[in-house]
Amino acid sequence: MDKSTVSSRELNQALSRIKKSSLKTPIIITDRGRPSHVMMSYAEYQRLTGKKTSIVERLSLATSEEVDFEPVTARLGLKPAELD
Repeated sequence: MDKSTVSSRELNQALSRIKKSSLKTPIIITDRGRPSHVMMSYAEYQRLTGKKTSIVERLSLATSEEVDFEPVTARLGLKPAELD
């Protein structure tokens, strides 16, 4: 599907195909010929709104993107316990 605009009727008839297409580009959904909604991937929504996701959310997203993750060691300034 190369269209970036679909009617609400088309959406109801081909939801799975339109969802897949919305992973590549936002899809404008019309109601009675007028734009009413936009379907896009959750990752694109997060990017547009500037909201950061947790590592759990990022790993659970079904995308082909790689997730860069560098764990940070917490430094609390504690000394090891003496067990003598």
